[in-house]
Amino acid sequence: MYFAKRVEELIRSSSADRFGAACGSSGEASVPKMQKGEGSEAQVTWEDQQNINKFGRLNNRFHELEDEIKVAKETNENLEDASNELILSDEDIVRFQIGEVFAHVPREEVENRLEKMKEDASKELERLEEEKESILAQMAELKKILYGKFKDSINLEED
Repeated sequence: MYFAKRVEELIRSSSADRFGAACGSSGEASVPKMQKGEGSEAQVTWEDQQNINKFGRLNNRFHELEDEIKVAKETNENLEDASNELILSDEDIVRFQIGEVFAHVPREEVENRLEKMKEDASKELERLEEEKESILAQMAELKKILYGKFKDSINLEED
């Protein structure tokens, strides 16, 4: 991620003396200054650094959620396919996988279990989607704050 690399570069480029002096009694634990495109500088305060870090954590969670949502959708599709196959089946006793073992289970019980599993999977997918929307809203707010201060000195966009 560009913004994390940029912050690391700024921290590495500053000398220990400058870092120590920047953490004075003013309450602003500012580390290096960021170079803007035109050569002007913007001070990176402790609060700014916390916002950048929070954005990075949210971005990572966002990508994890996308993967989890993909798995949840596949699970929903698989459960729906299993339910459709059960409808087409004319057997009274069905092989049902419990853990790593297949057991012979009455058809009605399998139908009930599949319905319960589909409900649980749908609720989980809905929860993941809501969390994703919440994270996107938080990221948008942080982008507004960070771009407001740093303009083109910081890149929070995906490549």
